[in-house]
Amino acid sequence: MKPLSHYLKPEVWRTPEGCLIILSAAMPLSFATWMSLLNNFVVEKADFGLAEIGILQSVREIPGLLVVSSLLFLLFLKERTFGLMALILLGLGVLVTGFFPSAFGLYVTTVIMSVGFHYYETVQMSLTLQWVDKEQAPISMGRQISARSIASIVAYAVIWLVMTFFGLDYEWVYVAGGAMTILLVLFVIFAFPSYQAKEVQHKKMIVRKRYWLFYALTFMGGARRQIFVAFAGFMMVVKFDYSVAEITMLYLINQAFNFWLAPKIGRFIAKWGERRALIWEYVGLILVFSGYALATEAWMGAVLYVLDHLFFSFAIAQKSYLQKIADPKDIASTAGVSFSINHIPAVFIPVIFGHAFPDEAMWMVFAAGAGMAVISLLLAFNVPRDPRPGNEVIIGNSRAIPQPAE
Repeated sequence: MKPLSHYLKPEVWRTPEGCLIILSAAMPLSFATWMSLLNNFVVEKADFGLAEIGILQSVREIPGLLVVSSLLFLLFLKERTFGLMALILLGLGVLVTGFFPSAFGLYVTTVIMSVGFHYYETVQMSLTLQWVDKEQAPISMGRQISARSIASIVAYAVIWLVMTFFGLDYEWVYVAGGAMTILLVLFVIFAFPSYQAKEVQHKKMIVRKRYWLFYALTFMGGARRQIFVAFAGFMMVVKFDYSVAEITMLYLINQAFNFWLAPKIGRFIAKWGERRALIWEYVGLILVFSGYALATEAWMGAVLYVLDHLFFSFAIAQKSYLQKIADPKDIASTAGVSFSINHIPAVFIPVIFGHAFPDEAMWMVFAAGAGMAVISLLLAFNVPRDPRPGNEVIIGNSRAIPQPAE
């Protein structure tokens, strides 16, 4: 193992992947702060119930639905510049959240935060698939998730300490989280050059029939994500009476596992392929969501919550699958389209589920999540072992792409 001094040399970290890793660490300093405090903040300060948290989560996802509009900004801005601006907006949205402890105030600050978050996520995915070779992309994405986890661990550990031992007010914790993201963005602006993509990207919205399985997996991934984001943490507070410190400790455990496992999952995907990774993910999610529906003890919910979060790293397989089947010029456009598709269920699931199911029947939400995972599993079986242009799916190819001679 190389010493730390090796990685501190500019020629080692001042690379396109190094830039992506630092940006990956900047994002969760804000977003982890927002997520960690959210459920307790809305219950204690804004008197939210299941219906209100469903509305908030749906409002949060509306910018994700509209993120394809990023293509308009890319007509005037470099993709990297646009991503940096989005991260600053995310930091500002989180920074001011604690000063508006009302339903309307939370909806507004959430939209500001969410616009920055979703535009950044689109750009991060796009730049990774453009800057990193196909063979290394899953490994690089695993490293980025690991960097996110380190930053999240720092954020959660600080929140746990200040909330447990110092009782710091919510608003100042939000300020600290947002400010740290903004400071890291400023570092990237001055420390890294503006790297160029290998292929000039299309600046218009592109939807191709041969990407249909990727779109379907992305849609179902958005539905699955909302069960976790909107309701799993809320269940821990409402059903099992978890405190801010206890919820933060769960997040801390999640990120510690991700820090260790995400690079290994990336290497697993690079070696064994996207098909196997996706099948593993959805089988696991069927079991986890079924467990949520049946959980009766706080420790059971906590174990399932950690397992649930671990499966997010397998989403690397969806992105590397796209990279293998897509025209390189389509990456930026398809990243924007895919994020919008991902957020179609994210907009309506929280608000519909929040109103359709009473608090005491929350198990029905997770039973529905298990059903969604079954659909995703069926889609995963249609991913070929060797995805490439012309071999995008096993069943349902829209057209064949001539392959170069060996």
